[in-house]
Amino acid sequence: MGIHRFFTSLNDLERIIRAPGRFKFEEHNVAAHSWKVSQYAMFFATIEEREGRPVDWKSLYERTINHDFAEVFIGDIKTPVKYASPELKEILAKVEEGMMEKFILKEIPEEFQEVFFDRMKEGKDESLEGRLLEFADKLDQFYEAFAELKRGNTDKEFLKMYRIALSKILDLPLTASVDYFRDVILDDIMIEDTAIDIRKITKRVLEAH
Repeated sequence: MGIHRFFTSLNDLERIIRAPGRFKFEEHNVAAHSWKVSQYAMFFATIEEREGRPVDWKSLYERTINHDFAEVFIGDIKTPVKYASPELKEILAKVEEGMMEKFILKEIPEEFQEVFFDRMKEGKDESLEGRLLEFADKLDQFYEAFAELKRGNTDKEFLKMYRIALSKILDLPLTASVDYFRDVILDDIMIEDTAIDIRKITKRVLEAH
């Protein structure tokens, strides 16, 4: 099939809905998520770069736009399930890795396979680019939860998602990005008119940090 199979599989990402099985005012698919993550990462990489940290922009973009491609094989597994235990998380990661490897070997032309193996590998690691991917991924989860709470979605899963994503963002070792998010973006968020008291929820998480 050649690269054609890869291109057509991108359409499948548009049909994979995030946070499946929950009532949502706004549906989000994996393809849109990947694009948003790349935008968040681009902005915060600029913040880090201005603080003197060199950014490998090629690596950053490749990591962000490809980080969830493997979901074309297994779908978007609910976060509570995925993180139910370290063992389960590791098993799922191995399944994704194995299916991705088979896909590349079967569908990607041989002359491009080495490139694809590098681009499709796990992008979250201790490098600056890996940390920025993690930051941006959690930020999109944060904003998805925020959008639901703002409109009055009382599903406790989104309240939990908001708290966890916010906490994980604040804990990441990206001082410049975290400071900007906490001191500038969260201030804007807390003055928004929301159906659920976002200001109170946010302050509680901040007090714990």
